[in-house]
Amino acid sequence: MITVENLSLQYGGQVLFSQADLQFTAGNCYGIIGANGAGKSTFLKILSGEVEPTGGHVHIDPKARMSVLKQNQSMYDEYTVMDTVIMGNKRLYDIGKEKDAIYEKPDFSDEDGIRASELEEEFAEMGGWEAESDAGRILNGLGVDTEFHYTLMSDLDGRLKVKVLLAQALFGKPDIVLLDEPTNNLDLQSVVWLEDFLMDYEGTVLVVSHDRYFLNNVCTHIVDIDYGKIRMYVGNYDFWYESSQLIQKLIKDQNKKAQQKIEELQSFIRRFAANRSKSRQATSRRKLLDKISIEEMPASSRRYPWVGFKAEREPGKDRLFVTDLCKSVDGVPVLKNVSFIMGREDKIALISRNEQAVTLLFKLLMGEEEPDSGTIKWGVSTTQGYMPRDSSAYFEGCELSIMDWMRQFSADKRESYLRTFLGRMLFSGDEVYKPVNVLSGGERVRCMISKLMLSGASVLLLDQPTNHLDLESIAALNNGLAAFPYNIIFSSHDHQLTQTVANRIIEINADGSITDRMCTYDEYMHISESGQDAE
Repeated sequence: MITVENLSLQYGGQVLFSQADLQFTAGNCYGIIGANGAGKSTFLKILSGEVEPTGGHVHIDPKARMSVLKQNQSMYDEYTVMDTVIMGNKRLYDIGKEKDAIYEKPDFSDEDGIRASELEEEFAEMGGWEAESDAGRILNGLGVDTEFHYTLMSDLDGRLKVKVLLAQALFGKPDIVLLDEPTNNLDLQSVVWLEDFLMDYEGTVLVVSHDRYFLNNVCTHIVDIDYGKIRMYVGNYDFWYESSQLIQKLIKDQNKKAQQKIEELQSFIRRFAANRSKSRQATSRRKLLDKISIEEMPASSRRYPWVGFKAEREPGKDRLFVTDLCKSVDGVPVLKNVSFIMGREDKIALISRNEQAVTLLFKLLMGEEEPDSGTIKWGVSTTQGYMPRDSSAYFEGCELSIMDWMRQFSADKRESYLRTFLGRMLFSGDEVYKPVNVLSGGERVRCMISKLMLSGASVLLLDQPTNHLDLESIAALNNGLAAFPYNIIFSSHDHQLTQTVANRIIEINADGSITDRMCTYDEYMHISESGQDAE
């Protein structure tokens, strides 16, 4: 379906990858992985024809229809949601519009009748009569309710627009689908639906994602961009990870043995080179030494942070009491009679298809918003560390360096002390003097994690902390949260993090009430799908 030959790309003299030879075939899903800046998104743009490679060629079956997840959320503001999705098959959409225009003509001619007949035949062959129902099914699966299907795109919030553009990319059974971070801004239920959709898909799918669980579920192959090369592995993300670690270990072991042999030969040569009776043996060993080579391991573009949280003091028995909490936004109830008590062992994942409700609950818990009614009471011995979903207020317009920015939140102002935390999150050398107002999204999140590590809080609250992070940083955060011995309240699109950290799930329902269960996320999903009640 897609053949890549000798593909190379470089920007400003930096080689992102070179001499890539790959083949992508129907019925497979290829996960594109690599560190931030490795060229994952650019590789998809080369395949779609949006970016020209420095060298090499891309061959795509001319009969194949390719669909690409659009990133410009305002691109379709003048169209309805339904039209936007059907435009995923542009030919079908154009036929439908031309056909409708002909029928609306007041002076319908014989030529119009012939043309309309031709269009009707092609429209039917392309499944045009089922187009709206098919589009509606995809939209509903992604959590775009029927009430929005004929709404103008300009009237939707960004979260729903992302879902509509994803529905557009999936509509009409394209032969090739290119998806760049399709799970961004999707709630966990929508991600599950997308996984099921892609697992049953018969075409060729290439997807860039930082969601390990998603990659494990949908991918038949992993395409790794690293070391300036693009390599394809059969299997899902876990299989790639284990394989790549094994390969690195084998190379290290081989190099270690070769180095030992070299040192033995060099020692022999030094001892006996001047000894006439041993000179012939020394010469033969020198020749053998020249043949031994150590395979130089290329520097990986991946960087692995370390995340660990330590409370300054152990909290007492009482942690958090939420009673009959109510809050409306613009007259619409978002939270209604929310009540729960957080126990000593609880690590709570907040989930909802209405992510505004989740963020609002975090703001209420942290005192950033006031409830309409109800109470929130923290245990007197608890301290809270908060990482909001939107951290822009901490950075925009701030001209402080990363070092001075961190100094604001630390009792110990010494640079050597602060460098410890920054180094763990991959800020080293002169990089710590970079102004925070120019940081990327991923760098900002790493700063916020460093700030949270500094806090010494006994209760951690994190609203979508994995946004903008690469796979390595997400794994480090996952490990740090799982190891924390006290309370956590968090929300995340990352299934694996939610499954391995949370032991309690609180779902905010559409009417603002909650469903509260003491279980893991997978157990919660199983109970929900089987229709069991909360008992």
